[in-house]
Amino acid sequence: MTARRPLVIGHRGASGHRPEHTLASYELAARMGADHLEPDLVATADGVLVARHEPDLGASTDIATRPEFADRRTIRFVDGAPCTGWFVDDLTLAELRTLRVVERLPALRPANSRFDGHYPVPTFAEILGLRARMSAELGRAIGVYPETKSPGYFADRGIPLEPALVDALQGAGLDHPGAPVFVQSFDPASLRLLRSELRVPLVHLVDDDAPHLVARENLATIADYADAVGVHKSLVIPRTASGTLGEPGPLVADAHAAGLAVHAFTFRDENAFLPTDLRWGPGDAGRGDGLAECVAFFEAGVDGVFADHPDTAVAARALFSDQTMRLSS
Repeated sequence: MTARRPLVIGHRGASGHRPEHTLASYELAARMGADHLEPDLVATADGVLVARHEPDLGASTDIATRPEFADRRTIRFVDGAPCTGWFVDDLTLAELRTLRVVERLPALRPANSRFDGHYPVPTFAEILGLRARMSAELGRAIGVYPETKSPGYFADRGIPLEPALVDALQGAGLDHPGAPVFVQSFDPASLRLLRSELRVPLVHLVDDDAPHLVARENLATIADYADAVGVHKSLVIPRTASGTLGEPGPLVADAHAAGLAVHAFTFRDENAFLPTDLRWGPGDAGRGDGLAECVAFFEAGVDGVFADHPDTAVAARALFSDQTMRLSS
């Protein structure tokens, strides 16, 4: 599972360059050299898997401006917290397709806002079709890295994500050892369900608020149902008290010893997301030295990175590979 060459995962596509979770974003990620396209999967009222960052559509589509959907605004509990908005499972696919995507982080990515209103919400089937077409055009296997998003919420709503995901991957001929697929979730229950249904690697996601989950003594438990951990990058290399990039911790070595690959998230070029020593110029939206950050994590031994700017991560991997070859020659 540990990669000879670290993977570059197009996080929601090339979401630093196009609004996230659009076919345009995924296609650009592939053209920039990403190995995998990463959709977050949610379900419509009629059980169709589509790509959105969360069940609420308010921040990533124009639904708030659509009077015909004003009465759909409601409050739901998602992952244990109340959320007010317009929920994807209250719309059929036909209704959802009348909406158009907007940039979710306009203050940090104002250039992406010029694409507001141009793209519909894609289905997972369309993403799989794009993957196949781009693989043929580019002459290399483009993978997919879907996440079951808030699976407990959808199960409670009577629209479980896992059966539809299994059907989609099997229907696309992507459920076999060696298929260019990883399936990820923050929810171990979802991964345990999928373990008995799929023959592709599974990835347990761990955010920075749960470092205990990837403590050395807990990694063996994860290895019972997953093949990799997808971890917040601060769990691999923490930041110092002043916000600069620190020194690598033991996570990569510990995970590898447990037989788990390590994929780190999320790498973004904007200053707002970078260590203080890698920021360039004023303002959170300015682009800093994302290349140097990616190289540091490749040097720390991660097996893959989730990148909003896949071009930066691909360039960093090439630089890292060149450095490694020079040191070994």
